Amino acid sequence: MSARVQLQPTLYEQLESLPEGVTGEILNGQLYTHPRPVSRHIRAATRLDRILGRYFDEDDEDPSGWWIFPEPELHFIHNTEVDVPDLAGWRRERMPDWPEGHRFTVVPDWVCEVLSKSTAKTDREVKMPIYAHFGVAYAWLIDPRARTLEAYALDAGAWRDIGRFAGAEPVSVAPFETVTIDLGKIWVPRSVGVRRGNDAALL
Repeated sequence: MSARVQLQPTLYEQLESLPEGVTGEILNGQLYTHPRPVSRHIRAATRLDRILGRYFDEDDEDPSGWWIFPEPELHFIHNTEVDVPDLAGWRRERMPDWPEGHRFTVVPDWVCEVLSKSTAKTDREVKMPIYAHFGVAYAWLIDPRARTLEAYALDAGAWRDIGRFAGAEPVSVAPFETVTIDLGKIWVPRSVGVRRGNDAALL
């Protein structure tokens, strides 16, 4: 009588079985998990999505535009290298059609990570090198606590700093340099209280 072989779930099967409210990624062959983002993180990503979408992802028939998606599941290598940036954009000339499901296999032209206490180290030290390795042309890092935006362009396989911005200044940054972004509109206003348990604290 043969012994029953107990198959271990693959990393992607483990990712798919994560509980609601937990985001998973497979980075360099390891499963990374983190909780859903806090309010200031969500606001920064949502407002930036609205600003860029208004100018670059408004006309679905414009072949020179962009597709911009929040939290797309990027499959750089099918089910074995899976990244989920806060925002990603594709030039429509490179990706004229969307994937039918939730797996994006075309390398994006731009990614944006919104840094938080739980993800900043991974975003900088793990994900940025992965994005460079697979040929993402531009990457932005936004820190809603420090109220900063860092922009990078891929140059000979390495990231080149193309701009660092802070506060509420208006900025025009590649690859979206044709539009001016008012940074002040993506942060949570300082006058808004953030409730921690039973306490409220100003940002």
